[in-house]
Amino acid sequence: MKSVLVIDDNADIRENTAEILELAGYKTLTAENGKKGVDIALREKPDVIICDIMMPELDGYGVLHMLRKNPDMQNTPFIFLTAKTERSDLRKGMEMGADDYITKPFDDIELLNAIEVRLKKLDILTNKYAAGVLGVSQFIRDVKDSGLMKQLSDQYDVEYYNKKQTLYQEGKRPRYLYYVVKGKVKGIKTHEDGKEYITDLFSQGDFIGYPEIGRAS
Repeated sequence: MKSVLVIDDNADIRENTAEILELAGYKTLTAENGKKGVDIALREKPDVIICDIMMPELDGYGVLHMLRKNPDMQNTPFIFLTAKTERSDLRKGMEMGADDYITKPFDDIELLNAIEVRLKKLDILTNKYAAGVLGVSQFIRDVKDSGLMKQLSDQYDVEYYNKKQTLYQEGKRPRYLYYVVKGKVKGIKTHEDGKEYITDLFSQGDFIGYPEIGRAS
């Protein structure tokens, strides 16, 4: 049974969140402030931590900072539960190592989905994949099946390209592995006579830059 630690100084939110998680089959641990939360986390090693930002004694940022310094807690999924919606506040948490954030008020499905996605991500990160194309292909399939790419594209800045703008040229190695969030991308080959031929068409959900795994599914 997976365990979840809920750290929040608001008793109603803390207890209601714990009840939702217990009904969903999770073992729940609770703490009413940041200091107690850190103590419980280091002692019990929960699979996921849900933590409020604004708390007395030690706020959520402090909790995250202390836990990320511990080797045993560096990869533990950490989700902020907060009423703060300023982009700068959210970005600060993500830059410090938080995995996700949920804005109050939230519903049961939003909470459970966030936990499920983060547990899937942890499974992928701790899985040992074979070397070479087969291993990379399996990794891409797992990432796509887990829904992580959709969440990442929602959380992070997306690079926009104009029509007919070139990602990389034929015969040259791409600098990145691209993921198409929206729109279509054409693969074009230039013939000896100077004419261009469309050799491929990528759309939403496809990867570009690694031919063997572009449409791994």
